Amino acid sequence: MSLIRRNADLFNFPNLFDDFFTRDVFNSGGTTFSSTGTTIPAVNIRETNDDFEVEMAAPGMNKKDFKIELDGTLLTISSEKTDEHEEKEGTYSRREFSYQSFKRSFTLSKDVVDIDKIKARYENGLLYLRIPKKEEAKQKPPRMIEIS
Repeated sequence: MSLIRRNADLFNFPNLFDDFFTRDVFNSGGTTFSSTGTTIPAVNIRETNDDFEVEMAAPGMNKKDFKIELDGTLLTISSEKTDEHEEKEGTYSRREFSYQSFKRSFTLSKDVVDIDKIKARYENGLLYLRIPKKEEAKQKPPRMIEIS
């Protein structure tokens, strides 16, 4: 689950093919499984001229289930959710427990992004992060240079 990005240096991922080979080919939901068998939500990262947009698929969660932490240039998105359900009928009872958790980390380049202006929202099963670029890191439109 890695991607090397050389031109903007925003996210530092060691190996492009890790995600491809750890993804369950028969799983149409795009969820990746770690070596411990826990699910890791799929992440899309899109770069625009003004910012980086991160979308993470995490259906069934609530915004209070997420923890987004920035430690220096390390951005970590994690979640823990527990559920307990009990049904009683006569002398029989049934109790079920479930526990979900994941953690994804990304290294941000302090020279490219404005870490003080990162925004996040959770809507319809998707977690969105907007990571603005610093003004000096934005690509400038082409300009004509006058010949003297």
